[in-house]
Amino acid sequence: MSNYFIFGVGFLAQGLFAARLIVQWIKSENAKKSLSPTIFWQLSILAAWLLFVYGVLRDDFAIILGQVITYFIYIRNLQLKGNWKELPLISRFVCLVSPLIAFVYMAINYESKLHLLFYNQDIPLWLLIWGSMGQIIFTFRFIYQWLYSEKKGESLLPIGFWLISLLGAAMILSYAIYRKDPVLMMGQGLGVVIYARNIHLIRKNKSQEDSD
Repeated sequence: MSNYFIFGVGFLAQGLFAARLIVQWIKSENAKKSLSPTIFWQLSILAAWLLFVYGVLRDDFAIILGQVITYFIYIRNLQLKGNWKELPLISRFVCLVSPLIAFVYMAINYESKLHLLFYNQDIPLWLLIWGSMGQIIFTFRFIYQWLYSEKKGESLLPIGFWLISLLGAAMILSYAIYRKDPVLMMGQGLGVVIYARNIHLIRKNKSQEDSD
């Protein structure tokens, strides 16, 4: 398959991930506090699906790992916001079936796929472990966000989410630089700036509340 097509899928996914952050950033700047807008979660679902496809096409386990779990967290946030059922039926169907398709794909000739993914000649084992750890941390931010939101009964993006995001992004960015992966570099480079800005906004609001 053409590298242009593969990188095209990856850049489109990262473009959508970047778009969700930019929208969240602009809305948060206007409100002077960190927000959790509906479009953030809608773009997240679409971008995660595309990035999973990119990971499969690149035979990159570190990328695939980060996408399997997040669908349901994105969906749950839309449910908490009361917007899940507003999506077209076909969109909801694709979101729900995609993880099943992913598991079926991994199950077919799983031994050869595991060998290809874990022993990719283009990725040293230590780098694969580092990249996978970065993806695990990056994915954990949404598990943290989900548990926090369930506790509060509404979709929120707390400071812990942004701190974990910053750590995971820094690890993935270093992985991407070593692999010379322009798709990951573009996504994580922008992310680091926006994560840091949200942390600043939350701390600034907290300071103002404490002073009041």
